[in-house]
Amino acid sequence: MSPSPQQDHDSATILGGLYGDGVIALQGAFSADWADRMREDIEALFAEAKAVPGGALPRGPERFYVEVHPERIRGFVDIVTHPWFVAVCEAVLGPDYRIVEIGFDIPFPGAADQPWHRDFPSPEATLKGRRLNSLAFNLTAVDTVPEMGAFEIALGTQWDDLSDYANGMFPPKALYPRYCERRVRKLPRRGDISARSALTIHRGTANVSDSARPVLVVGVDAPDATNAHHHDLQVTRAYLDSLPARVRDHLTCRVVDRLQTVVQHHVIEGLIEPDY
Repeated sequence: MSPSPQQDHDSATILGGLYGDGVIALQGAFSADWADRMREDIEALFAEAKAVPGGALPRGPERFYVEVHPERIRGFVDIVTHPWFVAVCEAVLGPDYRIVEIGFDIPFPGAADQPWHRDFPSPEATLKGRRLNSLAFNLTAVDTVPEMGAFEIALGTQWDDLSDYANGMFPPKALYPRYCERRVRKLPRRGDISARSALTIHRGTANVSDSARPVLVVGVDAPDATNAHHHDLQVTRAYLDSLPARVRDHLTCRVVDRLQTVVQHHVIEGLIEPDY
């Protein structure tokens, strides 16, 4: 049975999902037409990024990540004011949560299986304090099918201690059976939104289709998290002034007179080579 809207926004349900499986989702948060506009923005921004040195980070063969400016995504305010987005942020990260990143990931046809990984090393708040202090929200720009290189996540692994392994992010292949046993393949549709701990072990799979699978990512921190150091969220003064206070007050950003090319800082070296 699908959860009711009240359950979707209930703090206990949110916390149970993110502290348990490590991922939750809301189906149909936005319309398919809204998602199609998001895809138009992503495709235009990717073409711009590819034309600039360092504009698009490789995340493996035929797979790229691009960090962008909030005002270049027409639906940005819709996302960060959606009641579910706000409820999830407040339940997990507290009322003073910080929006620190917006970007997109695109596995094109030919993208390979990634190694199992988390997006950054576990902070002390998680390893010792058993507390999540950051979240990643994902919004697909296409209706996903398995052949597109669907995202796989190993449920409950956000608590795994990888501090003895490569960069604290990449488990050895000896542990892969654990992740394969726990993996769930996600097949979101346009308009869906998910929230996950980026510490939960996951991977993109091989895209054997003839279509790209663009996904928008919004990164959010608790006040004590430090992920903003890896990003360069920029807004113009005019755009910042146009935002409602409930958005403006949660942005960790640099205010600029003119938007500058985002130099991608969050390089994940371990994802450059495929996991054959």
